[in-house]
Amino acid sequence: MIVVTVNKIVQMIISSKAIMKNLYCCFFCMFILSYINFSYSQTNQSSANRPNILFIISDDHAYQEIGVYGSKIAKTPNIDRIAKEGAIFRNSFVTNSICGPSRATLLTGKYSHLNGYKANEGKFVDQPTFPKVLQQSNYQTAWIGKMHLGSLPKGFDYFNILPGQGMYYNPDFIENGDTTRIEGYVTNVITKLTTDWLDKRDKTKPFCLVVGEKATHREWLPDIQDLGAFDNVEFPLPSTFFDDYKGRIAAANNDMTIDKTMLLKGDLKIHNDNTTGVYRRLTGNQKKAYEDYYGKISKEFDEKNLSGESLAKWKYQRYMRDYLSTAKSLDRNIGHILDYLDNKGLAKNTVVIYVSDQGFYMGEHGWFDKRWMYEESLRTPFVMRYPGVIKPGTFIDKFAINIDWAPTILDIAGAKVPQDMQGVSLLPLFNSNGKNTAWRNEVYYHYYEYPRPHRVSPHFGIRTDRYKLICFYGEKKAWELFDLQKDPRELNNLYDKTENAKTIAQLKERLLRQIKKYNDDEALQIFEKSQSLPT
Repeated sequence: MIVVTVNKIVQMIISSKAIMKNLYCCFFCMFILSYINFSYSQTNQSSANRPNILFIISDDHAYQEIGVYGSKIAKTPNIDRIAKEGAIFRNSFVTNSICGPSRATLLTGKYSHLNGYKANEGKFVDQPTFPKVLQQSNYQTAWIGKMHLGSLPKGFDYFNILPGQGMYYNPDFIENGDTTRIEGYVTNVITKLTTDWLDKRDKTKPFCLVVGEKATHREWLPDIQDLGAFDNVEFPLPSTFFDDYKGRIAAANNDMTIDKTMLLKGDLKIHNDNTTGVYRRLTGNQKKAYEDYYGKISKEFDEKNLSGESLAKWKYQRYMRDYLSTAKSLDRNIGHILDYLDNKGLAKNTVVIYVSDQGFYMGEHGWFDKRWMYEESLRTPFVMRYPGVIKPGTFIDKFAINIDWAPTILDIAGAKVPQDMQGVSLLPLFNSNGKNTAWRNEVYYHYYEYPRPHRVSPHFGIRTDRYKLICFYGEKKAWELFDLQKDPRELNNLYDKTENAKTIAQLKERLLRQIKKYNDDEALQIFEKSQSLPT
């Protein structure tokens, strides 16, 4: 009896241990499932609260032709709206004023010498970029429109981009590797592709969408509805239009004047052959509209029989009319995208940024195009709306550079900014307009592409709040110094004035610090050899 009782007790203990073990396993599984559920809900909640980011980058859109930047003739109500509902950066600059390199800097947050994309028509090498960081932070990423980097995008969940520069009418697009032609005007098409993607995106994730506009790149083909939009406007001739480039040997060597470089046929469409080039892809109705409009302009041109300064002035008027007519569609489509955000309830949680890849000359110094470190091409428009963070009507006067764009995007997303990015987030500047924020006091610049297409000598330099010091190298070697307070149009090179020796020495020290700070070894070698350059 005693043996039997002991055996039963042992069996009960063993059975109870098994039950306890099973109960323990059940509780452990429930804990794990609860933790996963909690983590998933937290991730979803975090994703829902993090802002969407819409980054619109246009091409060659001159800041001086934007209403909020002071234009009295160009009407840009939708770009102005972004600034009025957010902030305008009044001292926004680029590091290399040319299309592809500016986009490479956007992606990497680095100067051209480090990201490897110094000049147009190269190939962007796969490397760390801000969209790759965003993907790791559960953002959905996309690029639609112009990219112009010679390779397919990496780090984007979706892309639909123009090959190279793209075409204004009936453009080809590369959608995730497949090329198709879409009928219509390029700016309208980009907007349609943008809103289509926004409709179909993964709505459980925040998004970062880059919209790359082709406008307002040369040859300035307006949308049909905008042809002749500025024909009744007589544009004031810039005071520097007939600049003689005295004391500026690099500028004197240029090939980008409206007078001599701008083409009557290719740029201004005078007696253009509508069976060749970009015009071959026009539909019958598109071709007729262009033939009717520019046929009339060509006839008027023939009747005037212009030459010399009169011809140069006439070309300037035509340039301005085509350029601003092209920009008209750009601003209108930005308005359509803003309206979409409003109508879909996305505006309150979407940061909207508008920039151009660089500035552009609108007849200043007699030029079109960009490239130079002079103000018109060094500066670029930059407006930003961030509901709940940026107070409407904010003005930022601190120096912003395009190496700051990527870190700013990452900071907005709450993602860690990689240490090798050379820019910094601009978000601290929205605290009391940046008045109490320690910030940079100079801008470093380096341009490379030479000699074609416009014979702009390679150069580097710094801009401070008052002075600009530039070192030209290559075929045309020279130093230039400008006092921006006394000479905002940069006509008087002060480098050879003995009374400026102390200022020049101080600026060279600052330039050298910037060269070393940004690890520009090529510039360092040139700088060390340049102390005896002629003025």
